[in-house]
Amino acid sequence: MDLSYPIGKFDFKQTVDPASIPSLIAEIEALPAQLRAASGGLNEEQLDTPYRPGGWTVRQTVHHVADSHMNSYIRLRLALTENEPTIKPYNQPAWGELADARTAPVDLSLDLLAAMHTRWALLLRSMAPADFARCFRHPEMGLLRLDTNLALYAWHGRHHTAHIANLRQRMGW
Repeated sequence: MDLSYPIGKFDFKQTVDPASIPSLIAEIEALPAQLRAASGGLNEEQLDTPYRPGGWTVRQTVHHVADSHMNSYIRLRLALTENEPTIKPYNQPAWGELADARTAPVDLSLDLLAAMHTRWALLLRSMAPADFARCFRHPEMGLLRLDTNLALYAWHGRHHTAHIANLRQRMGW
């Protein structure tokens, strides 16, 4: 099993079938409960265990998902209100090493994700089909369509939930 990409890598070249959008939105909406279940019941030592050698701890992973998904939610809002806005990337490894990512209770990010994903799903469901073709400009990746970004973040949630679930299985937790 690939500990870095337990569900495989995301394919940025894929075309998102418009018929799949409702199920992708449902994945966004369901992620907070899935991540809470994957990390639930772990003690402090378990939360501070890396999901793979050289990887983030469970705690850092949960906080990373909140950080990443907050950025994605803001990017969606920018793309809906501006014409191809250029977004600002962030240093994900450095964010994962900040004190809050290394020490804060995971419930803080799980609660944040629950509220934010509810709003995110509400906004996504309000969008017209043409809105999903809107784009933002990533300085390193170029133009990214909102339907592709939706698929990316549905994958991202599954990806990190699998990291934690696979660790639990390997460790017998």
